[in-house]
Parts: sequence; C-alpha cells; structure tokens
Amino acid sequence: MRIIIDNKSFHFSPTQILALGFVMIILVGTFLLSLPISTSKGIRMGLMDALFQATSAVCVTGLTVVNTASDLSLFGQIITIILVQIGGLGFMTMATMIFLVAGKRITLRERLIMQEALNHFTIQGVVRLTKNILATTLILEGAGAVLLAFRFIPMFGWIKGIYFSIFHSISAFCNAGFDLMGNSLLDFSGDIIINFTIMALIILGGLGFSVIRDVYNHRYHFRKWHLHTKLVVLSTIILLLSGFLFFFIMEYDNVLANFSLKDKIIASLFHSVTIRTAGFYSTPMEEITEASKFFTIILMFIGASPASTGGGIKTVTAMVIILTVKSVIEGKDDIEIFRRRIPYAIANRALAITVISLGFLVFVTIIFSIVEPYPFIDLLFQTSSALGTVGVASFDNSMLSNISKLLTILCMYTGRVGPLTLAFAKRQSSNNNLIKYPEDQIMVG
Repeated sequence: MRIIIDNKSFHFSPTQILALGFVMIILVGTFLLSLPISTSKGIRMGLMDALFQATSAVCVTGLTVVNTASDLSLFGQIITIILVQIGGLGFMTMATMIFLVAGKRITLRERLIMQEALNHFTIQGVVRLTKNILATTLILEGAGAVLLAFRFIPMFGWIKGIYFSIFHSISAFCNAGFDLMGNSLLDFSGDIIINFTIMALIILGGLGFSVIRDVYNHRYHFRKWHLHTKLVVLSTIILLLSGFLFFFIMEYDNVLANFSLKDKIIASLFHSVTIRTAGFYSTPMEEITEASKFFTIILMFIGASPASTGGGIKTVTAMVIILTVKSVIEGKDDIEIFRRRIPYAIANRALAITVISLGFLVFVTIIFSIVEPYPFIDLLFQTSSALGTVGVASFDNSMLSNISKLLTILCMYTGRVGPLTLAFAKRQSSNNNLIKYPEDQIMVG
C-alpha cells in the first residue's frame, strides 16, 4: 500500500496496514460512541471513556468504564456490538466481505494483507478461507442466538429477547464478554442452557477458524488432522480441565460456598472457559482467593488459539515453549510431538512473543502500582486481563485515573493486534541475514 503526502511516497507493509487498520476502526468507533445519541441520557460521553469503550469493543476485550446495559442507548449498544463483530473477525475479513458483495476484484496486495491477518501459511486459498470464516461465523452465531432465545424470549419478550440473544451470541463467539445484563451472568450461574451455549460459542471462537474447518473435514479421522489442529485441541483440553479443577477446589468453600454441587460444577467450568479470553463471569471476581486470581492470570496470559477471535500469547505458543524446554531437558536436537518435528524458527517466534508479552506485562503492572492504590495482585490481574483481551476485572475500571485508562487501552490494542505484529510493523527491511559473524560460546544457566 502506498500513500503520497507532499509528493513523498510512503509504502506500508501488511503488518503496518493491519496495525493502522485497527487504529482507524477504533477512532471511528470513538467518534460514534462520543455522540450524545450513544448514551441513555443523551449526554455526550467523555472522549477518554468513548476511546476506552471503542478500543475494548474492537479488541474484543470487554473491559468497560461505562455500563453497557444502562449507560448506553440502543444506538450505543448496536455500535458496540458492530465494533465487536469487526474486531472479532478482523477488519480485513469484513473488508473482503464488502469487496465480494460489491463484485470487486481482490488484488495481490489485499491477499497478502489477508494472509497476515488470518495468520495463514500461504497466500493460496485466503479468499476461500475468508468466505468459509464468514459462513462459519453466521452459522455458529445464528445457532447460538436461537438457543439463547429459548431462555431470553420468555424472560424479556420477543423483541428484547431476540435482541439480547443476538447481542450475547456475537459477544460470546467473538470472545468479547460485553453483556446487557449489567452484571454479566451473575444471575444465571446455574442456568444450563445459557451457560453451556455461551461456553460452546467461546470455545469455538477461541479455537480458530482453520481448526474448526480441519476438525469438521476430518471429524472421523484424528490422524488426518494437521499438527496445528492437534496442538490447539490438546492444549485447549488441558487448560480447560486444569482451570476447572483448580477453581472448583480453591473456591469450593469461598465464592461457591452457597452453590449446589451442580451449580458449583457449572460455575467452575464456566470460569475455566471464559477466563482465558472471553470476559463473561458468573461469580464475583473481586471475591475469589488470591491463589485463584494468580492461576487465572496464567490462563489469561496464555489466552486462546492462533487465528481465533481471542487474545493472549496463544495456546500453541505456550505448547511450543514447553516442547522446546522438554527437548532441551531430554537432550534432543529436535522439537517433536505426534511424530512430527517443529522448526526452530517457530520456537524462536514463540519465544519472542512470550518474552515481549511478559516484558510488557511487567512494565505496565509496575506503572499501575505507582499510580493506583489497589493491591498488586489486582493490578497484575487488570494488566493480564487487558493484554489477554479477556475483559474481567477485580475492581471498578471507571475509578481508574486517565493514565491507567490509557495504559489499559494500550494493553488491549497490543493484545489484539499482537506484540510481534507491532514489532514487525516498526521493522525496516534489511539484508542483515546476508552477513554471518563467527560463532562463539557463552555460558547460560
């Protein structure tokens, strides 16, 4: 992409276009949400609060400084969920849909950007993949809305019930966590239909579209699954089970004390599913133990899977790091799993993502601890929630200072776009790889 300003030509790489694209959508959303029509009282929302809401929606996080249910008008709520849908699918996917409807030809440059946005291995088949993504999204969100309607229509009537069903289905599949209840799902902690529908949408949205397609195409042949699919499914199962067991044991006599055994199991499973990237909650986050908060921080830091609607360093990234450590301990030269070898270039990329994210997490948390009076564990929780685009908090975000709001906005943006994408966006092309220096030995450990 080339832009000419004052007779000077500026070329943008696909990663730079992705980073700038999200910024542009956030700015448009900020403008719309700052209009008086967006609030329930008809009063213009503060610019900082509008920016916070728009960033949280586009970055599918769910952290808010205003109550989406009571402080926003119908117009503001619709703008929010539209931003969620765009942010969840990615602006290039939405742009491709518009191009296809208008009959516009998809150029090579646009295909390269789509490849980067979808984290696809090659440029081949990206348009077909985008069509599959749009169709899959429509089917799954529609099915989720129908299931939720069985509960919401009897509660709120036909019009409001259908609206609530569509809103929460989109929010769940996009792993956003925005709700129209005012207190997430605290009033529905034992509702089987609502909980399991929301959980199913969150899991499917967090797997990644390529994984959904691979599992569907080879649903009876596990051995034909791609290695990426196997790693995503394996890591997701491990994280879900470990999160469920830890929360169930640690909170059994705490926030779950007054729950029946059935509701304790549902609430623990819901916490394990949603806390990695979705942002819904059926138990009060401020009342859970510090051990649960810390374990939740780990789950939020890992997040969902690559090319999904969720955030975090991603499940496969964590798996590659663990497999690399395993290969070093066992004295192997290769990183192996499922009779396949993982290139060290991928391990280096996983290490870079983890280190950059961890460094950013530490830096922002330190700044938070300087400007905010909350306990350190809650500030670390806040940073992890924003960086992992999760959207849960253990305190009221509206009480944050403007500096902390800006830091949270930066965390949400970084978590959605990806720390490595932002690093690549600033990288200039070079021929440094053509120069090979002499190898030498150092001591580590």
